[in-house]
Amino acid sequence: MVGAEISQLIALLAKIPGLGPRSAKRAALHLMKKRDAHLVPLISAMQEVLNTVEVCPLCGNLDTVSPCAICSDVKREGNKLCIVADVADLWALERAGSFRGKYQVLGGLLSALDGVSPDDLGVEALLDRVKKDGVTEVILALPVTVEGQTTSHYLADMLADFKDVEVYMLAQGIPVGGELDYLDDGTIATAFKAKKKL
Repeated sequence: MVGAEISQLIALLAKIPGLGPRSAKRAALHLMKKRDAHLVPLISAMQEVLNTVEVCPLCGNLDTVSPCAICSDVKREGNKLCIVADVADLWALERAGSFRGKYQVLGGLLSALDGVSPDDLGVEALLDRVKKDGVTEVILALPVTVEGQTTSHYLADMLADFKDVEVYMLAQGIPVGGELDYLDDGTIATAFKAKKKL
C-alpha cells in the first residue's frame, strides 16, 4: 500500500504516452530513490518548460521564442510549407534534416467519429498563410491512417484552388532496411504503386 501522494505521482506518470501503470510505478520508484540526481533536476526542468515554452502563433510549433526558431530562420525556404499533424512529427522531420522549408502543425486530423472538423484544425488560417506567404510547394506529411488520408485529400482539394501551388504527399512504401517478409500487405502494395525507374 502506498500513500496518496505516491499514488497521485504514479497516476500522473501513467498518463504519459508510452507509460502504462506498471512503467509509471517503476519510474516513480526510480525518481524517489534518486531524488537529488533525477527528481530535483526533473522538477526544475519541468518548471522551466512551464514558464518559458509557448505555441508559435505562425506554425503551431513549441519553442521558447515567438515566433519559433524555424519560422524566424531567414535561411529557410519560405515558399515551401510542410503540413504535419503534430509537433512530434515536425521534430521527427527536423531530426532527419531533409526539409529546409517551413511548417504548419494542424494539431490533429479530421475525424467524424471524434468530432474534429476543418475549423478545429485551422484550415482557413492555413489557406490564408499559403496565399499571404507566397507558398509555391506544399508537402502533406500526414500519417498513413484513415484519418490522415482523409485530411490529406481534404487539404489537397482546398489547395487545388491555388494554381501556382504544387501539392505533394510523402512517398510511402518499403522502409530503409526493411525486408519484404516482415512487411504488411498494404505497405508492399503501396510500394509497388510508388515504384520508380532506375
